[in-house]
Amino acid sequence: MTTAPATAVSTWAIDPVHSNAEFAVKHMMVATVRGRFRDVEGKVHIDNADPTRSWVTASIDAASIDTAQPDRDAHLRSEDFLAAEQYPKLTFRSTRVERVDGEHWKVIGDLTIRDVTREVVLDTEFEGQIKDVWGKQRAAFTAETVLERNKFGLNWNMLIEAGGVAVGDKVRVTLNIAATRED
Repeated sequence: MTTAPATAVSTWAIDPVHSNAEFAVKHMMVATVRGRFRDVEGKVHIDNADPTRSWVTASIDAASIDTAQPDRDAHLRSEDFLAAEQYPKLTFRSTRVERVDGEHWKVIGDLTIRDVTREVVLDTEFEGQIKDVWGKQRAAFTAETVLERNKFGLNWNMLIEAGGVAVGDKVRVTLNIAATRED
């Protein structure tokens, strides 16, 4: 396994079979609900010589949400949250990429959920690359951020008797990305 890309410039296709977007949000103010989106696709372009020329595009199928609880998943796909039929994709397009150190990057870009676009910062780590048994170069990346769901129009909630709300506003997101080199 190597930790630095073999050449200065490379483009990678996100592997939807081996990638996902995980999330965690408070439920009833104390418990944490975890879930994931299984259908993630996109491109990662890396320019080691000039990181400002690097970019990322990605989309997530809103209907692929999975919290291991079918009724909750159906509610999350509904108009109360993602409105997956009307807005089938969550999309991200980087506007700036900054190298922090050898393996760490800040990927700043526009995330669109439903019809709301907001800037987010993804703290990203390059996990390494290998040549697989079929001779293809594969790489892995992890990215993390915290979203405030109300800023994306995801406002549904219920007050609970003990005080507070049923669903927290802060959503911790972890992207687990596997990619195959295209060039």
